[in-house]
Amino acid sequence: MEHPDSNSVRIKVQEGYAKIAQQGGSCCGPSKSCCGGGDMDALAVSIGYTPEELAALPGGANMGLSCGNPVALASLNPGEIVVDLGSGGGFDVFIAGRKVGPTGRVIGVDMTPEMVNKARHNMAAYREQSGLDNVEFRLGEIEHLPLADNTADVVISNCVINLSPDKPQVWREIARVLKPGGRVAVSDLALLRPLPENIAAMVEALVGCIAGAVLAVETERMAKDAGFMDIQLKAKDGYMEQMADSMDPLYHKIIENLPPKTTISDFVASLCISARKA
Repeated sequence: MEHPDSNSVRIKVQEGYAKIAQQGGSCCGPSKSCCGGGDMDALAVSIGYTPEELAALPGGANMGLSCGNPVALASLNPGEIVVDLGSGGGFDVFIAGRKVGPTGRVIGVDMTPEMVNKARHNMAAYREQSGLDNVEFRLGEIEHLPLADNTADVVISNCVINLSPDKPQVWREIARVLKPGGRVAVSDLALLRPLPENIAAMVEALVGCIAGAVLAVETERMAKDAGFMDIQLKAKDGYMEQMADSMDPLYHKIIENLPPKTTISDFVASLCISARKA
């Protein structure tokens, strides 16, 4: 079921990420600081991106919003059509574009106009650096993708689906736009057990992808109900500990509100999700 106040949730998320686009990145919400002690590249390397990939990005594309590397998980091939859900400033789109090459295409979808504008602004630098003209960005909700049926070979997403108030609909949309046999590779935050109510109610936690997360078993069920097979879920070790040690004020606020003798890793994990459409 869709969240009972789904429009309010979308507005809060949209406003939060508009501030990130305008003010600069933070992996946890609108803040001038960033997780990993302010070093967004160090955070990206720690979750699986290579220094070479980061060096080839247009300036400002990496805003520290990742919780994994869905591009690596997807094992992209030249000539494939890829769709990135919640593409932000184009971080994963630009990396994927180099992997699919001149015969492939990568389409980023984001519901925040400021993010889409930022990504489109970065396209000129990407074309100049790579010699490729194979990416585009579309404004739209991931629950209602602006794409035709059976469009994509691969759908990727990085720390975004947990923000949706209607996650089953997102998984149905992923299945709709994928070609038969197409695959999905998602990095997302998932719950190991329910969050305390006071943390789940925090707007900052919602924008930081935590309050909107669901139990890992629910994610597996939603993917299965949408028609996916070969579903694999794997928690990424150490991610939440790194966030807890970061300078980002959101995580400090969450830690302060945790029950005694618990850590954020007791509740939340970074999850790698892969599956295939029948």
